[in-house]
Amino acid sequence: MITVRNLSKHFGNLVVLRDVNIDIRKGEIISIIGPSGTGKSTFLRCLNLLETPTGGNITIDGIPLLDKKTNVPRLRQRMGMVFQSFNLYSHLSVLENLTIGPVKLQGRGRMEANRKAMELLKLVGLAEKAHSFPDELSGGQKQRVAIARCMAMEPEILLFDEPTSALDPTMVSEVLAVIRRLAKEGITMVIVTHEMEFARNISSRVLYMDEGIIYEEGPPEQIFEKPQKEKTRAFIQRIRSWHYSISSKDYDLYRLQAGLETFCDKHMLQKKLKEIIVHLAEEVLGIQSEFTAVDLSLHYSEKDGNLEMVCESTGKPVNPLEEGVLEDDIGLRLIRARSESVLYTYGNGRNILRLKIKGN
Repeated sequence: MITVRNLSKHFGNLVVLRDVNIDIRKGEIISIIGPSGTGKSTFLRCLNLLETPTGGNITIDGIPLLDKKTNVPRLRQRMGMVFQSFNLYSHLSVLENLTIGPVKLQGRGRMEANRKAMELLKLVGLAEKAHSFPDELSGGQKQRVAIARCMAMEPEILLFDEPTSALDPTMVSEVLAVIRRLAKEGITMVIVTHEMEFARNISSRVLYMDEGIIYEEGPPEQIFEKPQKEKTRAFIQRIRSWHYSISSKDYDLYRLQAGLETFCDKHMLQKKLKEIIVHLAEEVLGIQSEFTAVDLSLHYSEKDGNLEMVCESTGKPVNPLEEGVLEDDIGLRLIRARSESVLYTYGNGRNILRLKIKGN
């Protein structure tokens, strides 16, 4: 139904989207997830020309959206968009907000528009609010009215730009419930959202966007359980990382310790666990044979509490886990005692030691 090829969008020297390619089939429910500032909302706004793409092509049912001969207003009527802010007309009642579009833009009769509007208000659970004004509604109710207003134009495609981001947490569920109900109607939907469980449960496909591109896409089971790419995995598991680079054996131990302690405090790790992490870092560096290029990193998953320490160094393969490699294996024994698992690998000229840390 929607085909996007080589889509790009620049704001001056700022590249927001670059070489985006996607096919969206009729009836699909696509959720777009990813960090803030990676082009998700801009991509959505390009689909209905609220933002004019810098390059590339968009076709909707074979109609080129960017062609000068295309009747863009008519094509836009096939799309409905729900924004973060509700954008309701404050001087009109809820019912009037729903009927103004069909009457003025589609030429429908007032009675027919009112009948359809009341059906939609029943659908979103707000029929009793038909004659109320937006200022008399809660945030969740306003967003449900905004969804009903989109539906009043009978769109074939619904675009949702973070529809729950401006809501109090207690109101999020009522809006998501309405979207779930609409999903059963077979309408094509593209949803930018930070609600991960919602995206997982409702979507036929999930797009993970990062750095202005569709970095990974797939069914929800793949994206949320077995992501293929590292950035996707880090985002889904809410992995927070700390890095420290060393180029000499005379590195600043106190600065390293301070960096680790600050990271642990920031993520509210227990004092005992913080002490274990600092101790492990010292022991891991103590068993290194080369210090020309050593990178130490700590990765903490907010989702499941897992902690991993990784030490990478350049040079010939030197496996400290092998018997007889270290002159004194006390450090290694301490590392094993403090870790759930210790794994050594070698690749691309780098020795890699991974520790899964106990106590988290």
